[in-house]
Amino acid sequence: MFAGGDTFSLKRTSNNHLALIPAYNEAATVAHVVERVRAEAPCCDVLVVSDGSTDDTAGLARAAGADVLELSFNLGIGGAVQAGFVYAKENGYRYIVQVDGDGQHEPQEIATLLTAMDADPSLDMVCGSRFLVPGEYLPPISRRTGIHVFAFLLSRIVGQPVTDPTSGFRLYNRRAIELFSADYPHDYPEVEAVLMLHTHRLRMGEVPVKMYQRGGGQSSIGSGKSVYYMVKVLLAIFVGLLRRRAVPRPGEPAPVAAEHGI
Repeated sequence: MFAGGDTFSLKRTSNNHLALIPAYNEAATVAHVVERVRAEAPCCDVLVVSDGSTDDTAGLARAAGADVLELSFNLGIGGAVQAGFVYAKENGYRYIVQVDGDGQHEPQEIATLLTAMDADPSLDMVCGSRFLVPGEYLPPISRRTGIHVFAFLLSRIVGQPVTDPTSGFRLYNRRAIELFSADYPHDYPEVEAVLMLHTHRLRMGEVPVKMYQRGGGQSSIGSGKSVYYMVKVLLAIFVGLLRRRAVPRPGEPAPVAAEHGI
């Protein structure tokens, strides 16, 4: 999605971890999300990718203590997330945790993702699943139906249970960063990203996490778009099965628990 000459190097600290917050017009919530991530996950530098926002998302994120990449145009969630992967690769981060800018994800649960990767160093991505928590907030029925269809298909394709394939609350190691900085799905990317991991012989796991209703702004998938979203993602799954991709170079050594510092 990005030209080979594009660079996203800004400043960085000695942290190995980067919290990536893609945001499009999230002025109502982004400052609170940044503040919570900094408080709950001090091992993480925080990067907000403002995806062509027309409100004060970028300014509020900076004021809250985040580094900010401002994209000139709205690329969509896939473009914003890939920009974060390119930034992480060029700045040498070993881990990215992706957190939504709308307040749906609980920053305290970053520790849950890190603990799961420590417990199984063979994992390249750990995904937070709301469907593994009894009584947890769930999306509207129209979207939930599509999620269950995607979960059913992916579980059979990748050969392991996948319960929440549209979750954007994810932790990636260096091998996954290498992969997704070079190639990341563009539109509604979370489902296809699971398939990409499987295609490249990388491994994922899921852990139960709390999630909330968005704290402000507007979802890119309204009720009128749910059927369109479902059809488009199903097509992406089947097209993705036919794509040939090179296996990424091995990343750095597996993580150890002491590195996370939470």
